Amino acid sequence: MKISLKQKKLNSGKISLYLEYYKGSYKDENGKEIHNREFEYLSKEIGYLIIDPIKADEKKKNKQILELAENILAIRKSELLQGKFGIVDRDKSKISLNDYFDTLKEHRSSYLSNYGTWKSVKRYIDQYFHSSTTLSELTVDSVNGFKRFLDKEAKSKHGLPLKHGTKYSYFNRFRATIKQAYEDGYITNHKLLTVKSFEEKESQREYLTFEEVQALAKTECKYDVLKRAFLFSCLTGLRWSDIYKLNWHEVRDENEEHRIIFTQQKTDDLEYMYISKQARELLGERNIYNPRVFVNLNYGSATNTELLRWCMKAGITKHITFHCARHTAATLLLEAGADLYTVMKVLGHKDIRTTQIYAKIVDKKLKEAANLLPTLNFEL
Repeated sequence: MKISLKQKKLNSGKISLYLEYYKGSYKDENGKEIHNREFEYLSKEIGYLIIDPIKADEKKKNKQILELAENILAIRKSELLQGKFGIVDRDKSKISLNDYFDTLKEHRSSYLSNYGTWKSVKRYIDQYFHSSTTLSELTVDSVNGFKRFLDKEAKSKHGLPLKHGTKYSYFNRFRATIKQAYEDGYITNHKLLTVKSFEEKESQREYLTFEEVQALAKTECKYDVLKRAFLFSCLTGLRWSDIYKLNWHEVRDENEEHRIIFTQQKTDDLEYMYISKQARELLGERNIYNPRVFVNLNYGSATNTELLRWCMKAGITKHITFHCARHTAATLLLEAGADLYTVMKVLGHKDIRTTQIYAKIVDKKLKEAANLLPTLNFEL
C-alpha cells in the first residue's frame, strides 16, 4: 500500500487536502485494469488551502495547514508499518528494508530533485540486498558491503561508475534510513550507527564561459522552453526546481525594473531577486491562461539528452547538466566584478564558504589569463 497527500481545487476557489490509500490494481473479467484506492478527507478537520495567497496571514495559514497535513500523513505511514492495515507483520523485527525505505522515501523527499535522489538510492538497494532482507538482518558487514558496492561496482544509468559526490549523497541517505529505523525501534544494533560515510570531497563544478553561453544562445534547440529556461538560469543562478515551478504571480514588472519574489524549494526561504532586462525577455509574455512561466518544461531523460545534444551542436564538449547553468551564473558574476557576498545572496547560499568555491574557479582563470599575453623581445 502507498499513502500519498493529494490536493484538489474546488469551485469555491479553495484547495481541499486528502490522503489517498493506493492498494494496487487488478484486471477485471474483461481485462480492464482496476485501481484500488481509498480516500481520507482532511480539510473539514484542518481547513482548506487558499489558492495563490498574497497576504502574509494567508501564507502563514496555508503553511500551518500543510504542516498539519504532513504530520497526519507521517502518522498514517507509521501506522501502516506497525501493521494497522494488515500489510506488514506487527513484529518490528520482521519489517523489510524495502518497505521501510519506501515509506521513508515518500515522507522525506518533498521536492522533485530530492525525490529523484531517494528513488536512485532505492534502485541500488534493490541491486545489492535481497527483497526479503529485514531491518533486523542488517549487520555492520552488510552495511559496509553496500558502501563498497556503491564505491566499486554500482553504475549510473549510462553505465559509468558513480561520481564521488553521488556516492556520498546516496550512502548518507542509506545511513539516515538506518538511524531513523534505530530511533523508531525497528533496529536494535547500535553498532550500525558507527559505520562512517565516504569522506566529503570538493567536487568539480562544471560551468560555461561567456563565449560558450553566447554560442548556445545562437544555436537552435529542439525544445525552445528548455533553451529559454537554461539561459535564464545562466543569467540568474536559479535552480531547476525553482525555475520549474516559477509562476507569473511571482514575476514583478515595476517600471523599468524586473524582479521575482519566490520561495526556494530547497531552503523554503522567501527570496527577492532582481533580474536583468534580458533575463525578463527570456520569460516571454504573461500567460493569462496558465500560471506557469515555463509551460511544458519537463524533467526526464529526454530533456537531459536534448541539453547535451544542444551543447554539442554549439561546439561544447563539456558534460553539461541543467545545474551547470547555476555554476555558470556564479562564475560570470564573479568575473564581472561582483563581490562574494552579493553572489552568495543571488544564489541563496546559507554559508559564504559554499560561494567561495566559485571564487577558486575564477582565481584559476585569472592565473591562466596571466600567461595569455605574447612574449616580448627586449633586454634589461
